[in-house]
Amino acid sequence: MTTTIYHNPQCGTSRNTLALIRNAEIEPKVVEYLVHPPSRETLTGLIARAGMTVREALREKGTPYAELGLDDPMLSDDQLIDAMLAHPILINRPFVETELGVRLCRPSERVLDILPSQQKGPFTKEDGEVVIDETGKRVL
Repeated sequence: MTTTIYHNPQCGTSRNTLALIRNAEIEPKVVEYLVHPPSRETLTGLIARAGMTVREALREKGTPYAELGLDDPMLSDDQLIDAMLAHPILINRPFVETELGVRLCRPSERVLDILPSQQKGPFTKEDGEVVIDETGKRVL
């Protein structure tokens, strides 16, 4: 199975996640979901396989979440998915899919739980936080 990241290159968490995937010497399929939104079936499958609710997969910050009234608890999952498909910026990121599962990688190091190979060297996030030491081991 191919490793796939639903990526927003403007997002630091998404960039860090992609870099961690590549630090494991995996070249993923990169889907810029704002340019190429997932289908309804793909989106609902990612959310379900990640063990999340649709509402948990919604992004509020920097989106039309409030102006669309998406905080209304009476909205159905189908209505929320409709909003996410109409406004892909509402899809939280980055989702990563591998043969070992699907995760919403917030924080970015959550991707380590589903990578099929180990880190190959040190890794420091954009904010300076060391995640992987010089021996390729996770820093906790």
